[in-house]
Amino acid sequence: MKLGDFKVLTFDCYGTLIDWETGIVNGLAPLVARAEGKHGRDAVLEAFARHEAAQEQATPEMPYSQLLAAVYERLAQEWRAPVTREQANIFGASIPDWPEFADSAAALQYLKQHYRLVILSNVDRISFRASNLRLKVDFDAVYTAQDIGSYKPSLRNFEYMLRRLNEDFGLQKTDILHTAQSLYHDHAPAKQIGLASAWIDRRHDARGWGATVAPPGTPAYDFRFESLAEFVAAHRRERGG
Repeated sequence: MKLGDFKVLTFDCYGTLIDWETGIVNGLAPLVARAEGKHGRDAVLEAFARHEAAQEQATPEMPYSQLLAAVYERLAQEWRAPVTREQANIFGASIPDWPEFADSAAALQYLKQHYRLVILSNVDRISFRASNLRLKVDFDAVYTAQDIGSYKPSLRNFEYMLRRLNEDFGLQKTDILHTAQSLYHDHAPAKQIGLASAWIDRRHDARGWGATVAPPGTPAYDFRFESLAEFVAAHRRERGG
């Protein structure tokens, strides 16, 4: 299997292209400052992951910005920190402030020359629009949890994407390389549905699972890179560049 075997790269966005862990930690800093006890970065991300996954299962049709506000309130209750609805909504609206990874925009601009680029994200449309400006590329399609009515790792999201790619572009499953950081949200369901995948292991030098819960078992993947820049370098080598 080679990178050049595929016609389209389907991307997770947050954690893969956008540095959501930095955005989450920065957005939760005021709450952490009011919380009982001390909560370091790893503990904050672990607690966020636990509550985000539970909220996504409980309210699969809730837009992500509203879901983030609900997660904020759940964390406030766990940490015994008084909060207002306004404070929760501010965190929910913080996605446009989440920074892109340093290599994302340039890598996407290169990859756009060789593939169709597609987003499959758990975020809502309005929030993604701001992130898209940071990424400086026109995606061929964007499919969000808001469009689908469920959150990854639900197979419904991947089935929706496959159907739309076939209907809109005539693409088959074998044309697609799903490219993502999260083993839980992306690689486990991608393999379950029969998609090839490339793991962008952004947390290769960190312990634990960060802002995602642990995946079931050890999900398989076909390629592994520690950054998107490394993916691009491998693609160039494959082409003899």
